[in-house]
Amino acid sequence: MNVRTLCLAVLNCGDATGYEIRKLVSEGHFSHFVDASFGSIYPTLGRLHDDGLVTQREEQQVGKPARKVYSISDGGRLEFLESLKQPAQKDIFKSGFLLLAMCAELMDPKDIRVAIDRQIEYLENEIAMIDGEVREVDMAGADWVGDYGRTCLTTGLAFIRSRRGELEAIAGTSLPENQLAASSPVLAAAE
Repeated sequence: MNVRTLCLAVLNCGDATGYEIRKLVSEGHFSHFVDASFGSIYPTLGRLHDDGLVTQREEQQVGKPARKVYSISDGGRLEFLESLKQPAQKDIFKSGFLLLAMCAELMDPKDIRVAIDRQIEYLENEIAMIDGEVREVDMAGADWVGDYGRTCLTTGLAFIRSRRGELEAIAGTSLPENQLAASSPVLAAAE
């Protein structure tokens, strides 16, 4: 899946401006599927328009410039449905927290405790976001996707909570005694 397919997915749900699409794919309902930079949305919409896969109309606004509203065309809907038949790309998971955990022996124990607490807070916030935002998507599969995401996150959260003591016990085991009292530069750099 790519930015082109992601834009078509958004427009398949309803008309939207470039700004609305950008918000949905960067921090909204569609942010969990494909990485799409701010700079990639507008050129993609332009190409989709040039290819006849989306239409655009201008809506006048009081005291502001007109805004462009995009709609998916029949051809765009066909391309979108064909793209869904393609094999899905492998899921990508990257975590700065896991790098800290891997290097725990080099970190001050208090810094690893702070990192664990931050990760727990982050996962709790992600679960809350899924429970709120994903449920707002008007598609039959949205609940299933939300349940999948919540399951992955709650499993990770339960793992960290139940095994944090193991990681805390590793923390600082490779540091000289005189460095254990100092703050770890690794944690500060990760923020």
